[in-house]
Amino acid sequence: MADKPDKTNKLKARLPRGFADRGGAEIAATRRMLDKIRAVYERYGFEPLETPAIEYTDALGKFLPDQDRPNEGVFSFQDDDEQWLSLRYDLTAPLARYVAENFDSLPKPYRSYREGFVFRNEKPGPGRFRQFMQFDADTVGSASMAADAEMCMMAADTMEALGIPRGSYVVKVNNRKVLDGILEAIDLGGERNAARRLSVLRAFDKYDRLGTEGVRELLGKGRRDDSGDYTKGAELNKDQIGQLVQLVGAGNMSWAPIYNDSDLPTDDEIILPKEVLREGLPEEAMRSAPDRSYYSSRGLIARWAHHLTHVAVGNEGLAELEELLRLTEAAGYGSQRIMIDAGVVRGIEYYTGPVYEVELTFPIQGEHGKPVRFGSVGGGGRYDGLIARFRGEPVPATGFSIGVSRLAAALQHLGKIETKPEPGPVVVTVFERERIADYQKMVATLRDAGIRAELYLGSGKMGPQLKYADKRGAPCVVIQGGDEKVKGEVQIKDLIEGAKAAAAIASNQEWRASRPAQFAVPEAKLVDAVREVLARHEVKWS
Repeated sequence: MADKPDKTNKLKARLPRGFADRGGAEIAATRRMLDKIRAVYERYGFEPLETPAIEYTDALGKFLPDQDRPNEGVFSFQDDDEQWLSLRYDLTAPLARYVAENFDSLPKPYRSYREGFVFRNEKPGPGRFRQFMQFDADTVGSASMAADAEMCMMAADTMEALGIPRGSYVVKVNNRKVLDGILEAIDLGGERNAARRLSVLRAFDKYDRLGTEGVRELLGKGRRDDSGDYTKGAELNKDQIGQLVQLVGAGNMSWAPIYNDSDLPTDDEIILPKEVLREGLPEEAMRSAPDRSYYSSRGLIARWAHHLTHVAVGNEGLAELEELLRLTEAAGYGSQRIMIDAGVVRGIEYYTGPVYEVELTFPIQGEHGKPVRFGSVGGGGRYDGLIARFRGEPVPATGFSIGVSRLAAALQHLGKIETKPEPGPVVVTVFERERIADYQKMVATLRDAGIRAELYLGSGKMGPQLKYADKRGAPCVVIQGGDEKVKGEVQIKDLIEGAKAAAAIASNQEWRASRPAQFAVPEAKLVDAVREVLARHEVKWS
């Protein structure tokens, strides 16, 4: 008697935590989305670049937020020559290595875009993956604020190219130098406070997720999250925390009255009536308030300037924001699309000037059923020191990165992305095994005509073959038995029309009698007949 197979040693199929498989429908939807992003980037003059997923660990550097040990946050391993290698955690650090290595041969400024998966060795959670896709664009070699202004304008144009309407997104801009100046103004300047400054910035980078109280805890002694994990705080005093929340926290906005439409910087401003903006004011104050106000980025800059009078680095940042605003407004981009916002911090360490985020402003259902904004789908900023690590001299650079998976989820929520699987190929069935060469010739004829087609390669009879074609989403199948061969014909079975007809047919007998959506054509007319079926149902492949 033959031995029974040992099932105890059977390998269990399982996926590591924080990773996800992607099927055909998701891949096709992502491809269509990336094509639209790519078209905008290329319209701005950026060219494609690919770098490997693996880099030397020291080339990537230690810039991830919330990481205190050299290799924490990245997946690393040692090569056979004892060199440490790591999977890239973003697409910017590999770009810095590439530019430094090819500096003399590249045009300056060098404008490139890259797309690909990045990897984070972090604790996974809902919506938080260890592998995810980014799509970046960067300008290296220009210190001009025009390069940063272009990034912001390109981010706005990308959102609209994807079908996100104006008013449902905004590009928010801040400046690290302003933030450093505010920190210096509350006695957190100098090299000895560098670690605390970074802790403060990373605390504010979590504002959307943790709210004011959570950020206050991280600015103070520290915070324990729902899982029990404890994050050490920046250990600021109560007065320092109060000033920071007042000047940096999200919600610090500035509104200017409109007495005449000529008061508006552009035709693209966020405008609110006093009933919305001043809701809750006493009746007397409401009567004297201006009827309309617009969001004033310059008002916010003026408020910061009042606190940074004698802080050189802060004033340098304010001047950069003023210049960026002047350039975007000159191109017609107002606060509906691009605005200065106190809440933009960006937690990655290498930013040195303007920082920006694209936030989607439409509501979704949050915890406990309360509506919340969708939030950030991309961001970036200026990183003038990153390439200097390799060259020993400053190389100005600025860039922008889109979180592809998160943006795809937003587009799906808005109904702006097709999530249905693409149509499958036309399936040529095998009626007689000995004639498989004839069927292969039909497949080749269809493919030569630009039609997706495949030969059924399974072992089933006609029933299983039709079931297979149905599962593949085939628009039609091609059948040729002995009788059709003698007549020089093929049968075309329109599966889409057949499915509609089947819903209206009451019995198997009626089905057999009608043979819905199946017809014969001369074999020489195979391509024309299939094209007719595809056109009838508007079948297109991307």
